[in-house]
Amino acid sequence: MAELKDKIIEKYTSTENLNNGEPVEIKHIRDKAKEYFRTFGFPNRKMEDWKFFDSKPIITNDFKLVTEKQEIEKSVLNNFLIQDLKANLIVLINGEYSKENSQIITERKNLFIGSLKEGMKTKPYILGKYFAKYADYNADGFTALNTAFAPDGAFIYIPKGNLLKDPVIILNILDSRKSKVLGQPRNIIIAEANSDVHIIEEYYSIGENDVFSNVVTEIHTDENANVQYYKIQNEEANAFHVGTTQVFQERNSIFTSITLSWGGSVTRNNLNSYMNSEGIECNFKGLYFLTGKQHVDNHTLADHANPNCNSNELYKGILADESNGVFNGKIMVRQDAQKTNAYQMNKNILLSDTASINSKPQLEIFADDVKCSHGATTGQIDKEQLFYLKARGIGEKEGKKLLIFAFANEIIEDIEVPELKEYLVNRLNEKLEKL
Repeated sequence: MAELKDKIIEKYTSTENLNNGEPVEIKHIRDKAKEYFRTFGFPNRKMEDWKFFDSKPIITNDFKLVTEKQEIEKSVLNNFLIQDLKANLIVLINGEYSKENSQIITERKNLFIGSLKEGMKTKPYILGKYFAKYADYNADGFTALNTAFAPDGAFIYIPKGNLLKDPVIILNILDSRKSKVLGQPRNIIIAEANSDVHIIEEYYSIGENDVFSNVVTEIHTDENANVQYYKIQNEEANAFHVGTTQVFQERNSIFTSITLSWGGSVTRNNLNSYMNSEGIECNFKGLYFLTGKQHVDNHTLADHANPNCNSNELYKGILADESNGVFNGKIMVRQDAQKTNAYQMNKNILLSDTASINSKPQLEIFADDVKCSHGATTGQIDKEQLFYLKARGIGEKEGKKLLIFAFANEIIEDIEVPELKEYLVNRLNEKLEKL
């Protein structure tokens, strides 16, 4: 049986109009990415960065690369909307922009919130400058696959000085009610100087067939820009997810990422930020709450290439049943990056004897005037804390829920969108009730 790589290459040959209307430089990049993918294919466990990620369930599956427009019922879409949250809404169904279901409420001169495909037509000079500039398609086959074959995605362009009061939601829905689906959105977010925006990237799936979401998001934060980026994975148990988010930061910019993974079967999150100037602040926070046989693999890189920059990273994991988690975080301090201040921590709670975590926080320091620290902890629920609660009349089961909630909520409470925070707290309580 042919593997997914061969099927995709064959499909692309028969759909040469997949990327019509794109700037010439982007077509050239796509062709080079296709050749990389054709030559090297998907990463495997012999590669150090992929040693804990088994891609076999993905590459041997019969996923279909969707190239035609998809729509879903309004009643289905409404199940995925956050109540009372006023926001710009970009809906992507199987990786394609749905104009009928999207709603853009912020209208300003030169600002663009919409589909990547439409952005290619209206702002080709901007997308030609940023497409595949930061996410290296030579780094791994999944990024090359997306670069070559992504049919659409979200394009968000915030001109200088724009402070967006209303957040932007990128709502990704994979619909496998008719067949197995490969969704490949390509998202590009550009925040120019002195701009401010909150991005909410959500993932859901519907249908009984397997789905695979292969996503690449490129984010550019210009001087003094502030980007708050929230990624929430709510896919069903038949979903596979590989996502790469590559950030490029300029002087005095702030980038904050909060990643919540508690859906899907197998998940890989790659999050990298390159600090291109001084005075930059980079914050990575994450929470993974796993049950059954779920697997979540988080890889992060805070790349300090210049002096006087700060990075702060905290990932927390809750693992039950036979689930497995991976945290591989790296802080890179290059030779010229004096006065770097970097912190990294991974904390995990194992709720069963069969759950496991592979944690590898790393420091690579080539400068001498820096302040860097990292660490990792793994254990069970604190018996003394549980005894304290029981001594005050709280039952053991309820006491465990309270302690787990407090552990997890440290990540959620940093979200600056109140309606999203309330929604996630409710989701957390729902998961705790099922333990």
